[in-house]
Formats: sequence, C-alpha cells, structure tokens
Amino acid sequence: MRRARRILAAAATLAVASTTLTGCFEEPSPHDAVRDFLVGWQSGDYDLAAGRADGDRATVRKALSDAKLELDAASFRFKIKSLSMTDDEAKADFHAEVDLGENNPLWEYDGMLPLHLVDGMWKVRWSPSVLHPQLKEGQRFAVDTNPKSRQAIVDRTGQPLQGNTVFYSAGVHPARLAGKAEEVAAKLSEYTGYAQDRLLSRIRSAPPDKFVPLVTFGRNRYQTMKSKLDTIEGIEVQEQDQPVNPEPPRQIVGSVSALTPETELQLGGPERAGDSIGRTGLQQAYQDYLTGSTQTRVIILDLKTGKEVALLKEWPGQQNVQVKTTIDRQVQAAAERAVADTETSAIVAVQRDTGQILAVGAKGDMNQEKHALAGKFPAGTAFSIVAADALIKHNVSPKQRLACPEERTVGGAKFVQAGQPAGVTTSATFQDNFAKGCVTALASLARRVTGADLAASAKAFGVGQPWRLPLKSFSGSLPALPGDADKARAIAGENVEVSPLGMALVAAAVASGTWHPPVLVTDPKSPDPAAEAVQPKQPAPVPLDPEVRTALTAMMRAGAAGMSTRGGKDRVYGVKATVGSQYTWFVGWRGDVAVAVLAKNYDAAAEAGSFFSALRNSP
Repeated sequence: MRRARRILAAAATLAVASTTLTGCFEEPSPHDAVRDFLVGWQSGDYDLAAGRADGDRATVRKALSDAKLELDAASFRFKIKSLSMTDDEAKADFHAEVDLGENNPLWEYDGMLPLHLVDGMWKVRWSPSVLHPQLKEGQRFAVDTNPKSRQAIVDRTGQPLQGNTVFYSAGVHPARLAGKAEEVAAKLSEYTGYAQDRLLSRIRSAPPDKFVPLVTFGRNRYQTMKSKLDTIEGIEVQEQDQPVNPEPPRQIVGSVSALTPETELQLGGPERAGDSIGRTGLQQAYQDYLTGSTQTRVIILDLKTGKEVALLKEWPGQQNVQVKTTIDRQVQAAAERAVADTETSAIVAVQRDTGQILAVGAKGDMNQEKHALAGKFPAGTAFSIVAADALIKHNVSPKQRLACPEERTVGGAKFVQAGQPAGVTTSATFQDNFAKGCVTALASLARRVTGADLAASAKAFGVGQPWRLPLKSFSGSLPALPGDADKARAIAGENVEVSPLGMALVAAAVASGTWHPPVLVTDPKSPDPAAEAVQPKQPAPVPLDPEVRTALTAMMRAGAAGMSTRGGKDRVYGVKATVGSQYTWFVGWRGDVAVAVLAKNYDAAAEAGSFFSALRNSP
C-alpha cells in the first residue's frame, strides 16, 4: 500500500510538470519523452520507459529493473526541474527520491536526461549515467549495511538483567551463488513465509563478498527448519549471541524474539533480517535504543571485481545503547523469595528518598507490569495513611478516642468491622484504630474533613498524578467526594483505587518526608528517541508537613508492631489492611526501602516480613 501510494503521488507530480511544460514548446518537443521515461521508471512500466530511449529495448528494461533490485528500493519518485532544447539536442534535469526501505531516510540526488531526435522523435540518449551521473558501463548499484548487535538492559550497577541466547541467521554470500539467487530466494520463501521478492532484493542489493542475513530463527524454530535449510545450496547459517534471556524481574525486563515475516510487516521500522524484536516489557519499550538503526551506504561496484568504486550516500545510523534501570539485584532477590511462599501476590519496593523502583515481584494470577505497576485495586484501610494526613492537618489527634463498633452508618453508608464481636464498642485511640484497620472507627471521622481536604492529601501522595514510566502504570484514582458517605468510603478506601507501586510510593513519602514520582529507567530518559526532547516533565516532589509526618511515623510504627526483629533503623513501619474476603495489603518500610504488598488468600504482612528478613540476610 505504501509503495502504491508513493507511485501514484509521483505519477501525479510528473503529470502536472509535463502539463506545465507542454505550453512551452511547439510539437515536436522532448517533454513527452521525458515524462514517459520517468513515469515508466518509477511505476515499473519499464517497457514504456525503454520505448523512449535510443538503446536496445531489452537492455534498457533490464537496467531499470536491476537498479530497483540493486538498491532494494521500495519506490522511486521524480520531479522535473528544467527542460532545455537546442536544435536537435535537449536536456532534462530531474530530482530523484529513492525510498530504500528499512526505515532509512530517502536517498535524494539530481540527475540529467540527455535527449536527441531520432527519425523525428525525441529519445533519451541511453547510458548508465541516465540512472545516476556517476554510474558507468560495467558498474552497478549496491547497498551496504552494517547492523549492530542488541544491547543489554542493566541493573543500577550496570550488570545485565538478561543472559545470552543464541539466534541463528540464515543468509548468503551473493558471490558464491553462481547465478542461483532467484532459486535460493524462492526456496527460502517457500520454507519460511518471507516474501520472495524481498529476499531476492536483499541478495542483489548487497556487496557480493559480504554475508547477507536473510532470515533469523530462535533455537527451537531453527531445529525444526534445519533439515530444510540444509537442502538449499548456497544458504549459510551463522550463530549470534544476543542478550535476550531475561532475569528477574522477568516481566519488567521483557521478552525478545527473532524477526518473523509477520513482525517485519507490522513494525515498519529499522529492523531487518538478523535483528531481534522486543515483545514485552522494557525490551519492547526501548527497542529502538537497544537495536539502534542500521548503518547504510549506497555505493557503486565494479561488476568484474566486485570492488567499491564510489560512495554515493551514507547514513551512519543511530548508535544503540544499554538501558540502565533502577533495579537492585539484592532487593529483587528478596522480593522473589517473598512471593515464592504465596499462591498469588504482587510486591513493589522503592528507594524511599528517590522513588526509584528497586524490585518488582509477582506470582500466580499477578503480573509484574499489569498488576504490580498498573493494577487497579481497592485500597482498603491502607488508604488511611493518606486520609490521616488530611485528618491530622484538621486537628484530629492520634490520641483521640474512637469507638470501634461492629457496624456504623455514616451519611447513609454502612460499614462493618469484620471480626468485631456484636455489641462491643471498645474505645481506643485514632492511632490504635489506624493500626488495626478498624473501618467503623475510621469512617466516623468523615465529618472532620471536606472532600477537597482528602483530595488535596491524595494528590500530595501521588494519587492520580500524571507521572510517566516507560511501562504501563497506575497512579491511583479518587472520585468526587460531595457527601459524608463518600468521604467515609474514601477514608475506608472503598471507593479509592490504587496500584502496589502507588502505595509503595506512599510509604516512601512518609519514610523520607517527601513524595517522589517513580523512576524505573535512568538512561535513556525516554523510550522514544525522537520524542525525548519534548517529553512532559515528571510531577515535582511534594514535601510532607513535618508535624504530620512525625505523627504518621508513630502511627505506622504501631501498625507494624510485632514485625521488627531488631532495633534502630531496622524497625518496620507500616499499615495492614484487608480488602473483601480475599485480599490483604501491607504498606510500609524498613530502613531506606519502602514496600507495598498485595496478597490473595495470604497475609500480606507475613509476606512483607519475609521480604525484609531476606533483604536483611542478603550479602
């Protein structure tokens, strides 16, 4: 479709140019010959073009056809710049645009068509220089490419987060095919599904002595194809080690596969046979950085020697680079051990002072990206951390006494404290009820704040903030809170949605005194090289009120009572919450690592304890 559109556009351009020129000359004039020759060349109607040249018709047809193959060109476009005539001689200057495919820039050059009268008809005086001013007899075009090996995704210390995997590139040395290029392309197309004309173009456009990768296979696919490939005379297979076997966090790092006929058509990017394609995670998000773009040179070769005699154009390509993440191997290992004890859970650990993501774990139905980073889950009373910020700012003391009945109705909304004996309305402090997640006690404070107060605190803790990560993520959502029932539900976390990542950042904010947006990749700054300079800025860090932070720290110390095994900086701070009958939260920190755990049919606090224990015992 793309090629067809470009051919039609070019034909329209030439038609307009020819109409303009018609009024400049009385018949006979050379403009019809110029028009037919260039339109035939660009549209592939080589017989039309050859009919307007004075050379052997078959020779001209073949030269035009070979030029397209030798350049592996998707299309040609021409613009007539000028046309001059003196007696029986004429000259047409034209501008050419050649789409070399593979997402290379257009190759543009200026050419000239010499014309003369032959038996009363204007003809293009044929020679190879008609195709390009520097092309001579005994020479041909070629496209020399230099693909780069895939770079690695690395952790915060620069160590790769994936091991090497062998890919198998089936290709040819064109000079060794002994005239069997079409046969090789046909058989390889039959066995692999790649378009025969594309394979043939790649063979014919390459320097003859250079290995040309045509099709790349992973190990399993290669094993099934090997016997067929062995039957194609001239096909060679080269092994390539590429860093594509992901290590934890595997779903964040992402998967990679070899280029296939389907992905080649879908991508339309700089990839070509021999490349690997990021399918998921950071491998997909940073594909263009990890692979860069191919260095491409348009050259002229001597037909006899195969040696380069002229360089017509060169594109250096984009240098591929490593992608440096914030992942910490020791913290990640602790997260992997923690989720191993569960059937279904997700855990995110961040550095409290920066918001950098240190580890992401998931098991069972949970996915590291879709759920740990981007999941939308009810916050439950884990949201009371945020609500407490608004309440304390409005003079609700952590020492205020609050009853914790089995049931309570606020503004028409009914709340039930699971496990609380009927008729028991024990009175404890706000801090005590916060620590045990008494929903009926917390909901009773709805009249002490406005909906705007709760929304302001939620925003200060990043809920709903437009942060940006290279992978899908969710910063949380809080609905409008016009009445007491809505506010009570928010304090209880019933109408608030959050992700484990968002809650880990909430814990980090209390731990450090400042909320920071999340960071997963420190270099490059953006997944899109072209858009890096215009990327929107991350939300600014938000400092907490020092007095509120002091109160919240004490409340979260009470919420994690019994989880510490040491004193000093090794104390655990946090809050536990139950959501429905299946899910539990733990949101807190120890030392400089803040964490959020969401577990199904499992105690999230126990999982967090396992995480901190594993982290403490790591080297």
